[in-house]
Amino acid sequence: MISRSFSASQACAAIFGAIFALMSACGAAHAAFPERIIKIVVPQAPGGGTDAIARILAQEMAKDLGGNVIVENKAGAGTIVGTQAVVVSEPDGHTLLMGTFASAVNSSLVAKLPYDVRRDLAPVALVARAFNIVVVHPKSPLKSIADLIAAAKAEPGKLSFGTYGTGTSAHLGGELFKSLAGVSMTAVPYKGSAPAITDLLGGQIQVMFTTVSSAAALIEGGQLRALAVTSAERSPAFPRLPTVAEAGVGGYVLENWYGLFAPGKTPPEVIDRLNRAAGKAFVSDAFRKIATNEGLVMAPAPPEEFARYFSGEEERWRKLIQDAGIKVD
Repeated sequence: MISRSFSASQACAAIFGAIFALMSACGAAHAAFPERIIKIVVPQAPGGGTDAIARILAQEMAKDLGGNVIVENKAGAGTIVGTQAVVVSEPDGHTLLMGTFASAVNSSLVAKLPYDVRRDLAPVALVARAFNIVVVHPKSPLKSIADLIAAAKAEPGKLSFGTYGTGTSAHLGGELFKSLAGVSMTAVPYKGSAPAITDLLGGQIQVMFTTVSSAAALIEGGQLRALAVTSAERSPAFPRLPTVAEAGVGGYVLENWYGLFAPGKTPPEVIDRLNRAAGKAFVSDAFRKIATNEGLVMAPAPPEEFARYFSGEEERWRKLIQDAGIKVD
């Protein structure tokens, strides 16, 4: 009996020892993160605002993570190509996505996405929020949002606004304005902000709801006139400009934003580690500089808060897109 009891005790000890060893090994594996180079996929071409933000983020996160963090550009299909590349990657935190406004609207614009954003992407960190700015030609008779509304109501459909393509913030910003102000204007799509602004300067279109980075230098140089910012509150970068809501279009808010995602099923402890590294990056001098230049509001938050923000953006824009019948072929 003593021998049997002793054997059972030994067996139990062996089992618990094995379990402890396994738990320790798992803990050690997570503690070793990152085990190799971390890649941030930017689903757009090099050289744009998203690319610039991702490169600074990679540089600053690498300092805290103690490993290399690189940026890889995978442009195509309105950010779908790059997003899909992240979705199908190993969910271990070594491949990340720099998501944007498009990440929240593509599910409403595209009939058959090759992924489900809520299932296949895990929010890591909201990096920054940014407003757009309503601009016209400096010689335009439109000197305020009130003027824009009056002109659009006087001749429905005659005024046109430039966009960077269907579903971009410049497009949906104009559609939101039409909906809330009760006016009719015509959207004119371009392949990027530069040709759209060129036509605005040439008088082919009358207004744009464009990004700050595309317009700030032209506003400062007197080549464009700014009417309002699209944020919920006035911006320190343009303190004299009212918000669109303040200028008469109640409830109007349009934000561009940048956020870091991991593939779905990435371990929570890895996501938390990445979130902490991103949070430290946001307070760096490099980020302060780009925030000033790009009109960004840094938005450090835990993954759960970013998830709520993203869900809210998805729902808000889905309603507008459905009501306006907007689709991407």
